[in-house]
Amino acid sequence: MSPSPVTNRRYRGSSAEERRAQRREQFLEAAIQVYGEQGYRNATVKAVCEAAGLTERYFYESFSNSEELLVASFQAVTDFVLGELEKAGAGASGRPVERARAMLSAYYEALKNHPLSARVFLVEISGVSPAVDQVFEAFLRGFGELLARTLDPHGKSSAAGEPLLRAGVVGGVIHIALSWIASGYSRPIHEVVDAAMRLCLVLRGD
Repeated sequence: MSPSPVTNRRYRGSSAEERRAQRREQFLEAAIQVYGEQGYRNATVKAVCEAAGLTERYFYESFSNSEELLVASFQAVTDFVLGELEKAGAGASGRPVERARAMLSAYYEALKNHPLSARVFLVEISGVSPAVDQVFEAFLRGFGELLARTLDPHGKSSAAGEPLLRAGVVGGVIHIALSWIASGYSRPIHEVVDAAMRLCLVLRGD
């Protein structure tokens, strides 16, 4: 007798789609590890597969090439970071400035606590290709809009509504992070946040 459709779809309690999604997650975690340790340009598909504990056949089931995996891993990191920032801002009491400070603290703490992710997030994504650059630019816009909404919740500041200015502020926040990381996190986090906060206040017109 041929297997039933349910038997065809499920194995050891998981459907084929669930197993495929699990393998994809394994590749994303492996990519962050390998790209963070070796750098994207030095990493191979084989190295990512070994870190994931999966074969290349499964790699190409989910990704057409390494660049597609880089974009997916970057998006996974940014989704995590932006989620942490939103939670930090929502959980902070007080004025918009205090909420923005809480978000920046969460941002820099996430970079320090997850150094491999930070490398993918800040270094490895840069200059790979125009398509990858577009993904990074989309993140910058989202980060800038989040900061502007937090600092100017009622839309009173014309500065907060200026896309180029938001991009400049976010670029400065990221360059502060790069300098801090390059120094081995030598400065206390509150000093890093203070520096970034002074820059972000431009969005309030202060």
